[in-house]
Order: sequence, then C-alpha cells, then structure tokens
Amino acid sequence: MPIIAAVVATAILAALAVFQGMLAAGAPIGRFAWGGAHTRLPTALRIGSAVSIMLYALFAVVLLDRASVISVLPDAVSVVGTWVLFGYFVIGVGMNGISRSRPERLTMTPCCLVLAVLTLIVALA
Repeated sequence: MPIIAAVVATAILAALAVFQGMLAAGAPIGRFAWGGAHTRLPTALRIGSAVSIMLYALFAVVLLDRASVISVLPDAVSVVGTWVLFGYFVIGVGMNGISRSRPERLTMTPCCLVLAVLTLIVALA
C-alpha cells in the first residue's frame, strides 16, 4: 500500500509541477494559485512557481525513497522528511481552504488533502 500511495502522490505532484510550469510561463490561470489575486502572475510569483517545481521533485524523491521504490536518501532523512511533508500538506489544506479565491479553494484544498492522506500512508509504513 505505501508503494501505491507514493506513486499516486508522485503523479499528483507531477501534475502540480506542470500546473506551476504553466503559471511560471504566464498562463492566465493564476486564480487557481497564490491566493488567486492575479490572472497572470507577476514576476515574483512566477519565480515562486518555478521554485515549486523543484520542491515537488524533492517531495517525490522523499516519498518514493520512504516507500522503498528508490533508495537515494539515508533512512532518517526519508522518515523525518515524510512526516515533515505530511505536516506541510495538512497546513496546505488549511491555507488553501481559507483562500479568497473560490477556484483555488475548490481545487487545491482537496488536492492537498489527498496528498496529506497519501503521505500519511507512506509515513506510517
């Protein structure tokens, strides 16, 4: 079960990376992210979206390592990292849930919730 959870979480993170790449490139979908205040993100938030892509890749490595799909990190790093990610996604549920942007609330809140549950499954393994 943790392998499936890690792979599904990685697929979601990959989809989010594509979304963030579109935001960074200037796609008019800003209402779904960063508080929804901009249709096209300003430069600072575009940079934030680009950084998010790198973070999502790191998150995937931590989850896949903890689920023993890959082995590139020391066990302590993947164990602690997975719990940190769980906390991060739980906070994300709350932050997206209070967003002023209805589209962000309706899409990103459930996305973070699913990632939190999948990460918890991996963390408990």
